[in-house]
Amino acid sequence: MRIQAALVEQPGGPFTIHDVEIQDPRQDEILVRVTAAGICHTDLTMRRGWRPERCPMVFGHEGAGVVAAVGDAITGFAPGDAVCLSYRSCGTCDLCVTGRPAYCLNSDLNTRGTRADGSSPLTRGSTTVFGNFFGQSSFATHALAYQTNTVRIPAGLPPALAAPLGCSVQTGAGTILNVLRPEPGSTVAVLGAGSVGLSAVMAAVSEGCTVIAVDPVESRRVLAEELGATATTELTARGIHYAIDTTGRADVIGQALSALRRRGTLALLGIGGRADFNVMATMVNGITIRGVIEGDATPSDFIPRLIDLHRSGRLPLEKLIAEYPFADIETAAQDALAGKVVKPILTFG
Repeated sequence: MRIQAALVEQPGGPFTIHDVEIQDPRQDEILVRVTAAGICHTDLTMRRGWRPERCPMVFGHEGAGVVAAVGDAITGFAPGDAVCLSYRSCGTCDLCVTGRPAYCLNSDLNTRGTRADGSSPLTRGSTTVFGNFFGQSSFATHALAYQTNTVRIPAGLPPALAAPLGCSVQTGAGTILNVLRPEPGSTVAVLGAGSVGLSAVMAAVSEGCTVIAVDPVESRRVLAEELGATATTELTARGIHYAIDTTGRADVIGQALSALRRRGTLALLGIGGRADFNVMATMVNGITIRGVIEGDATPSDFIPRLIDLHRSGRLPLEKLIAEYPFADIETAAQDALAGKVVKPILTFG
């Protein structure tokens, strides 16, 4: 079938829309007509450093849409179902079968640019187009996904609200609700008020916590305060129970560690390199440093919980979203990089 997809032709190149061909779903695949897709910081980071031999490439891993067709081995989904797409996991390794799919031992399925067997379902004429990003590549009018990363959602949920549930909202809110589980009245510092950080803010406020949001961008601080946090440009408070870093920056991580009280916990969510910390101070103060992927969430269980929180008014996602037509994907990406918007959502006619 011929579809349209946003291609990255070379590492760091722009998103440009082209006609491509997509194969019919294999027995373990679900073909989804995409109606909305979020642009995540991971998409923009990965396109900058993507392997040239895996170009042209289709990114996108916060898709929402409608099932168009299913493979013979798929159960629980049928054409016409409204769905949200999330990260892919193998479903068979030790961590998957014990309920920890975010740490799947085959997590490279999300970033190979191909299916597990090395093939790609996408072509442009005689040229292979790479995809399968997070088991979906949803910067396209149609995407192939899998049973483990497809979640049925209520038909009436607007696609622009459903799309970011599969990664950024799941990551931020899941860190609060699944990992840290703070007691009401405890203090949570969130460093970086992008879509992941603000999702953590909303979840922490909903749990009755005192929340400090740290970000250099004034508009994001204003939004954090609207969501119930106290906003600042630098974390100087002490005695914090929990800190969440979404920046991946060593200096910001250092601020977070310095601000924690004894027995405090730092959750690391941001893509980064190395950070130094004082081993003795960490030991003496009983500090926990915890890496978190996808909010420790199993999408099929957690995304419905997020939808319930939104419906109850405790997760006002609409405050984070700016919608763009799919044709304006590069403009949306540049606005995200410039900090003009928190969560750009592509919509498909």
